[in-house]
Amino acid sequence: MHSLPFLNAVRHCFPESEIHWVIAKGLEDLLEGNPMVGRLIVINKDLWKKISRAADTARDVKRLFGEIRKERYDLAIDLQGLLRSGLITMASGAPVRLGFAEAREGSRFFYTDRVKGGRDLHAVDRYLKIAAAMGCESDKTVFPLPPFKNEGSWVRSFLKDLGEYAVLVPGARWKTKIWPAENFGKVASMIPMRSVVVGSSADTEFANEIVSSSRGRAVSVAGKTALTELVEIMRWARLAISNDSGPMHIAAAVGVPVIAIFGPTSPERTGPYGKSHFIVRSGAKCSPCFKKKCPDLKCMKDVTPEEVGKKVSELLGA
Repeated sequence: MHSLPFLNAVRHCFPESEIHWVIAKGLEDLLEGNPMVGRLIVINKDLWKKISRAADTARDVKRLFGEIRKERYDLAIDLQGLLRSGLITMASGAPVRLGFAEAREGSRFFYTDRVKGGRDLHAVDRYLKIAAAMGCESDKTVFPLPPFKNEGSWVRSFLKDLGEYAVLVPGARWKTKIWPAENFGKVASMIPMRSVVVGSSADTEFANEIVSSSRGRAVSVAGKTALTELVEIMRWARLAISNDSGPMHIAAAVGVPVIAIFGPTSPERTGPYGKSHFIVRSGAKCSPCFKKKCPDLKCMKDVTPEEVGKKVSELLGA
């Protein structure tokens, strides 16, 4: 999601160019059919992490490298700045390979040109620095995420019957970024509209706990939505309440105000992008620690449902 404004800036700067985009398997639906992208190259990066599948990974990487080299790209850009993305950039064979000067895992050595992005900067603004280095400066940040065609989807009728609603996002990749289920449930019972709990199938049990503690004010669709359906549920929401997560960024990208609960991570770097959002933090001195494991999770547990509920009232009264 953070890279979409970069895509928008480059497309408008070079309208005749053909842009190919490397994307992780499972996220391709976000850009499938987007007129700004000529071709999507999907990689199964989770497979690459499994030592037991090393032979399959080697074949997959060899195929990928051969495929992209055949394209004879003029320019390759690495926004991620990791070893994997650096190797893909180098394998493109492009005469100009652009990335961040502070890229990690040695990936900067695969570039011909480097841009200083900075670390204490929101990811969206950091990526736009590379666009600016290409001559694609813009005074407006746009997320090119047009409505998806969900013909036959249950989402439209579901939302019509629901009325005004808030979206709750209780999941996150790191356990340290997860706010307790009972807190989400209590907030759902406090706010003046129904709540829709979203998430993957792995979040189903957690989502059901929220529904149980919401006094009948929440309904769960966790594990039931395709990625494009999740975007549409977000698009028509009145607001979203979320941990630091991917769906939080989707909400911000489609213009929905977000109340984001932050603990171990930095909202300055990865908070919801824009000015219509609220950040709730506990004030724990150890935050942000950027740790994926923690013995007490104080920074998240000390955020109360009342604090989040107060932000909802402020947002609705704005």
